[in-house]
Amino acid sequence: MDVQAAINSPLYLFEKFEVGVIHLDAQRTVLAMNDFARKVLPVGEKQPFDKLVSSFHPERSKPKVNFLLDQASSGCPMVSAVPMTMIINIPEQVLLIKVTRLGDAEGKTTGFILVFYDVTQVVSQEAPAAEQPAPNLRLNRIPMVANHKVAFVDAKDVLCLESQAHYTRVLAHDGFHFCNLSIGDLQARLDPAQFMRVHRCFIVNLHAVAELGREGSKTHVVLKGKHREPIPVSRAEAGKLREALGLLARH
Repeated sequence: MDVQAAINSPLYLFEKFEVGVIHLDAQRTVLAMNDFARKVLPVGEKQPFDKLVSSFHPERSKPKVNFLLDQASSGCPMVSAVPMTMIINIPEQVLLIKVTRLGDAEGKTTGFILVFYDVTQVVSQEAPAAEQPAPNLRLNRIPMVANHKVAFVDAKDVLCLESQAHYTRVLAHDGFHFCNLSIGDLQARLDPAQFMRVHRCFIVNLHAVAELGREGSKTHVVLKGKHREPIPVSRAEAGKLREALGLLARH
């Protein structure tokens, strides 16, 4: 393995990362955490000790955390012992979170261990120096979760993103993927010169637009590739989309 490949390997990256560790009791109350967790999380503001773990997460992240713990604590003890994985977006950071259940000699749940890595450097890139500083780092790779594993898809390979409540369905050249981040989180971090939110439920890669159509008063786009189902464009965004595609907006 050459030096560059070694530097880019997941093992090398995770060896560099510090890990945040939070100990919860069986009722999901925070008992203890390590110094890195205290540094990354708003501990001083939220004062989470002896409170539910969701108390120091943003409102939009609380359903995800509860879902993660529900999955970790449900079913067969041998199955739920597998760490559950999720991605959560907080201001200027993207955290990869794993939760595993703790059990006593009889397998009864005694608590949980929540472990997280700050993977912002893996999925983000700094904005060019000529641009104004952005509140969030740009995503050049989007984290996907499947079978308790996290994979990263290059943003340039993403055709569109579809809102699924608190989560997002991502269409890439190889098919659909599941992302734990909301469409709003992704919109804030994707390059606006390449990605445009054309509808409350859809963001499209402008480079992937093959057709711009209209039926009556409704506008839609069709993407390149085999997935040819029309994507709706809201009236408020239709003019902006035409301009972004190099067409004159109609007045």
